[in-house]
Amino acid sequence: MAKINVQNTEVTVINFEAQDYISLTDMAGAKENESRAADVIKNWLRNRYTIEFLGTWEMIHNPDFKVVEFDHFKMQAGLPSFVLSCSEWIEKTNAIGIIVKKGRYGGTYAHKDIAFEFGSAISVPFKLYLIEEFQRLKEEEQKLLGWSAKRELAKINYRIHTDAIKQNLIPLELTPAQKSFVYADEADMLNVAMFGKTAREWREENPDLKGNIRDYASINQLICLSNMENLNAVFINEGLAQLERLEKLNKIAIQQMKVLENVDDKRFLKLTDSETR
Repeated sequence: MAKINVQNTEVTVINFEAQDYISLTDMAGAKENESRAADVIKNWLRNRYTIEFLGTWEMIHNPDFKVVEFDHFKMQAGLPSFVLSCSEWIEKTNAIGIIVKKGRYGGTYAHKDIAFEFGSAISVPFKLYLIEEFQRLKEEEQKLLGWSAKRELAKINYRIHTDAIKQNLIPLELTPAQKSFVYADEADMLNVAMFGKTAREWREENPDLKGNIRDYASINQLICLSNMENLNAVFINEGLAQLERLEKLNKIAIQQMKVLENVDDKRFLKLTDSETR
């Protein structure tokens, strides 16, 4: 579930059967007060053009749509005596383009195609702003999806990284606490090489933020970090000392970020002699 703001009206967007559905109830609230939102939707459904639009959409997208019942509603639409509720439309025609939900986020929802059309019943500006805000929401979701994918890749590569540590750097006689220290030390080595600071230093600088330094990394940083985890595993297997690995990885991080961002990198802290001791 997500919320978008359209001309000072908060509109709910939900995912249903892998499709985006937008709250007609919220949209109707932009034209009338909340108590009369259902009347706005009912009046929209009485229109012959609306019925034809809904029926055509269903015939394109819904193989189980009951065309005979649709034809019956289409013949009556527009008559003074014609009244149709969303629930009746769904029940009689087996429609999927509109759904009625109960409970905390209850109300009438419609597939985005239908919701955009319903926007015309509110006002033309409202419809256009609704489309614009919905597109912005989808762009933000795509960015988040890309970030999440890179974050998961970094986690998978970190398993490869920790396996190399386990096989090469942890003596059998170490206690669990000592082993944890070795893992944490290697993770912090990557943090210094990539971000120029340890996890502890980042937490001290950002006491109000939850999570860790990697949760706030950019997509390019996560790509670079994934590469570094793989490279560090190779360097560990080759028997390179941590200091040598740190210097190599820091140079690689700077080089890769310059390539990824195509700008002079100013966010990385160049390792000094005091930092590498």
